[in-house]
Amino acid sequence: MCKRSQLLPVLVLFAVLAALTGTNALADEGMWPLYDLDKIPLDDLSTRGLKLKTKNIYDPDGPSIDKAIVQLGGGTGSFVSSSGLIITNHHVAFTAIQRQTTVEQNYIQAGFYAATRAEEIFAPGYFADITQSSDDVTDRVLAAVDDSMSPLERFQAIDRVSKEIVKEAEEGRDVKCRVVRMFGGKQFVLYTNFRIRDIRIVYVPPVAIGGYGGEVDNWMWPRHTGDFSFFRAYVAPDGSSAEFSEANVPYQPQRWLPISSAGVTPGDITLVIGFPGRTDRYISSFRLDDLANYYYPTIIDMIEDILAIYDEAAARDSSVAIRVASEQEGWRNFLKYSQALMEGFTRSDAVILRQDQESRLTRWLEENPAMSGQYSGVLPEIDQLYRERRKTREKDFVMGWMVGIPNLLDMSDTIYKWAVEKEKPDIEREQGYQNRDTTATLERLKTAQINLVPETDREILKYFMKHGLELPNGQKILTLENIFEGKEGPDKYEYLEKFLDDLYENSEVGNVDRRLEMFHMSLEELEKLDDAFITLAASLRPEMDERLERRKKRSGAQSRLVPQLIQAYSEWRQGDLYPDANSTIRLSYGFVEGYSPRDAVEYNYLTGLSGVLEKETGVDPFIVPDDLKSVFAKRDFGRYSDVSIGEIPVNFLTTNDGTGGNSGSALLNGKGEVVGLAFDSNYESVSKDYIFDPEVARSINVDIRYVLFIIDKVYHLDGLMKELKIKK
Repeated sequence: MCKRSQLLPVLVLFAVLAALTGTNALADEGMWPLYDLDKIPLDDLSTRGLKLKTKNIYDPDGPSIDKAIVQLGGGTGSFVSSSGLIITNHHVAFTAIQRQTTVEQNYIQAGFYAATRAEEIFAPGYFADITQSSDDVTDRVLAAVDDSMSPLERFQAIDRVSKEIVKEAEEGRDVKCRVVRMFGGKQFVLYTNFRIRDIRIVYVPPVAIGGYGGEVDNWMWPRHTGDFSFFRAYVAPDGSSAEFSEANVPYQPQRWLPISSAGVTPGDITLVIGFPGRTDRYISSFRLDDLANYYYPTIIDMIEDILAIYDEAAARDSSVAIRVASEQEGWRNFLKYSQALMEGFTRSDAVILRQDQESRLTRWLEENPAMSGQYSGVLPEIDQLYRERRKTREKDFVMGWMVGIPNLLDMSDTIYKWAVEKEKPDIEREQGYQNRDTTATLERLKTAQINLVPETDREILKYFMKHGLELPNGQKILTLENIFEGKEGPDKYEYLEKFLDDLYENSEVGNVDRRLEMFHMSLEELEKLDDAFITLAASLRPEMDERLERRKKRSGAQSRLVPQLIQAYSEWRQGDLYPDANSTIRLSYGFVEGYSPRDAVEYNYLTGLSGVLEKETGVDPFIVPDDLKSVFAKRDFGRYSDVSIGEIPVNFLTTNDGTGGNSGSALLNGKGEVVGLAFDSNYESVSKDYIFDPEVARSINVDIRYVLFIIDKVYHLDGLMKELKIKK
């Protein structure tokens, strides 16, 4: 009999084919657009405990469950009261609470609770989007392109018509819209959202509960983390979206979710409706090879270096430690994700498997002349795209991160680019630089001040400039070459220190009031300032624009080629396909189930509170709050105990499909009641963003009974408990 390790490549390949064929009807794979619910086997699921009908889940004209789901803080939240109360993850709320934390009032460590609405505090930079509608606009978008267009012309045509559609959809309405690609550009959908801009913090547990285990346990099972928090959404008295104001009132959602204290058992059906970020499961072997052999190995090295800069700064100053805490958490999460992804690629021979799949597709096309005429050139053309990309790959990587990470250079580039774009008619501007984007940009420029640490910012910029100076011939950044012309060896790096000193001393971009003034200046006024950072951003802009044009050309080419590749797979294997995740609202179904990660190892589906105590070391991140230990010692579990383990359940596993962006999604039982919150995937399944393996793909969820136990029995948050509708 084969060992599991020998079977894994076969299973992964089977899963890949299932994703492309729809033949694995109950594999729990797929994050489905709500307008495609008819492609989900609801009749089969009803025999497994699903009591909901399609209209209960999604009804464009009624108060269906989807109306209770919001996109929030890079994750997902759900309304759980008629007064705008939102439940989500602690790690989704972390930046909000970190921005309100000081050395004197450390909400990260102590947690925060507003016993009354007057005590709720604003969450700067947060907003909640509620999806109002999704409309297929494919015909209109594709009518703007034809096969005679170059890749850049194709991109520009799609970009322009998409902006026209958005402008028409938003005109005179209190909404935010966007046109998104499905299946790489085979389909285009207009999503219309109502955006709530006044979000306030209601309850965030201490990090010793909400972040228990930290990066040690991140992505790992067994897990013992109380990853939950509560916000409240506020709107103007007339119900319209409004910035923070004391006059605002709690938002009254069309639908909000009840909570079940009955718990889960193995085999129970579970639904997740949320906003998964990005997957690429129809990926070509050429892109997969680039990710596995260049991008992620390079990212891992980069993150380790950046974290060392943050860690050193945090160790020197407790106030700096608070200000960089959110960045550290984000980078550590990305590091572990990248490491798990690389292990997954290696374990499953991902590139080889995808190459084999493409070879078999090619043979099938050759055996079917009618199909070959349509699709035989697709894979060679995609191959050529990635060959071309490699010519500037290192330069594009360094420039993208150099301008994207350091706060001051990023903000300077934003200000300068806005000044350039404002000279164009609104419809001709780059996406993200239109009048509709003004409020969001100003908010970002303002809130960036909260965590700005110029000394750390300088070290990170130095790191990228050094890498920029070491780029190979043919990929040099001309701006840096001109700045350091004639400087070689040690002199070059001594001059770099002087250059950075002058840069930070001769710029006002670090002053928030001055920065906001700069944003409103014309290009001529901005250039007259002779501000060092603005001057640097202006000198880099031509090469940044060249980089952007390369990306546009690839995007234009891919908008023609990727739909053809996906259609070829569909013709080959016949069946319904789901589109890759793209931060639009999706549903996945699954079941409560453990898994076996390797030979002779079986993981139970549920962890308990005793496991929290077993992990305690007294050293961060394994410090258990005294209040929690006291209640555990008394075994005062109330109605929240789980029969199967005889204690408080903490986390559990399901087979629901998901990815980043799903964090905070309510896990629903077959009746549409909240039984948990999705907050992570297991380490072995991280590579499912590209290749799905049903044997190990699991969602890690905080049990809602643990949430109720914490707010009821441990901290006695009576006001919060009364607001929730709890069913037995």
